Amino acid sequence: MHAINIISGITMMGVLIGSAALIIVLSVFNGFETVILSLYSNFSPEIKIEARLGKTFDPTTPYFQSLHKDARLFSYTEVLQEKALIKCGNKTFISSMVGVSDDFLKNRKLDNSIQSGSFTLKANSRPYAVIGATVQYNLSVNINDPLTVLQVYSPKRSAGASANPLDEFIVRDIYPSGVFSIQQDFDNIIVVPIDFAREMLEQPVNVSSIELTYKPGTDINSVQDAITDKIGKDFTIKNRKQQNTELYKTLNYERWAIFMILTFVLIIAAFNIVGSLTMLVIDKKKDIAILTSLGANKRTIQGIFFFEGLMICFVGCIVGVLLGTAFCILQQRYGMIKIGGQMSVIDAYPVTIKAGDFGLVFLTVGIISVIASGISARLSIKGLNDIKQDL
Repeated sequence: MHAINIISGITMMGVLIGSAALIIVLSVFNGFETVILSLYSNFSPEIKIEARLGKTFDPTTPYFQSLHKDARLFSYTEVLQEKALIKCGNKTFISSMVGVSDDFLKNRKLDNSIQSGSFTLKANSRPYAVIGATVQYNLSVNINDPLTVLQVYSPKRSAGASANPLDEFIVRDIYPSGVFSIQQDFDNIIVVPIDFAREMLEQPVNVSSIELTYKPGTDINSVQDAITDKIGKDFTIKNRKQQNTELYKTLNYERWAIFMILTFVLIIAAFNIVGSLTMLVIDKKKDIAILTSLGANKRTIQGIFFFEGLMICFVGCIVGVLLGTAFCILQQRYGMIKIGGQMSVIDAYPVTIKAGDFGLVFLTVGIISVIASGISARLSIKGLNDIKQDL
């Protein structure tokens, strides 16, 4: 009997550890997702309007003017974007030059992504550039040196054959004011005032996109649907998730991959019930015989072992979920587990607890428990037949 209790305890402990691990890992992935998406939101607007065909479009049409006057809008940013050659000293780098209007700076979270310097695009009537970490690394830009200057090269729209290749380019100097870092997709761009980009690209009116950010409480889905209905088929309207489709897919794939791995651990732990209940059937021969003589049928005996298996699993699951939740709360408040290396954004593993994760864990443990306990209960019937033969 003592050995059976030990095996049952080990089974319960396995389910406990597995359940706690599921809650902790899912919460950590939620935390990373929250941090990453908050960083992406610095450059990803809630709604982005682009031309379905061509690179640019005219933003001065009556519909866009009326959209600009929407009282729910927090910022209305005109963006002009194109590839450009950036030179600093003897080094060159092909970057994506992004010209933005003044409303872009309404986002107060931009400073969170700054590694050095500041997010300044204009000062004393002079344009400045904020460059990505990849640009800074490839050009060896020293933000702290006031003499550092970037040369931006862009092909002339009406360029013809010339003996001097430089005559085919528009070349302008601009001083860097800061370096930001978010992710590789963003860190290779250079952000400049839209007036500077218009001059470089010879685009006095057209823009590449219009980026909209709304005041808190606005239903973005309904706004997107309304814009889609009114703007016509010549434009694409993307929300934040549609702008970063690959990012969301990657986060979901990683989350579900880890979930499946831990689920297999739970399956191995839960199926120890089969062994422990089989041993319990052998140990309880006399008790089963007494119950049978009192009128208990096979279904009753099977139900006893089935519910015992469920009890072992769900007690372990409940205790594991409680311990996992307690750990997550402590990690949120005190940041006990630190991330190795230096990071400008976070120094401890982020944790975000979601109610849906609890339901997912209980559902997973429930399915595994029912299957394992069902197998154990069927084996108990076979054991019952053997007991009758012995008696």
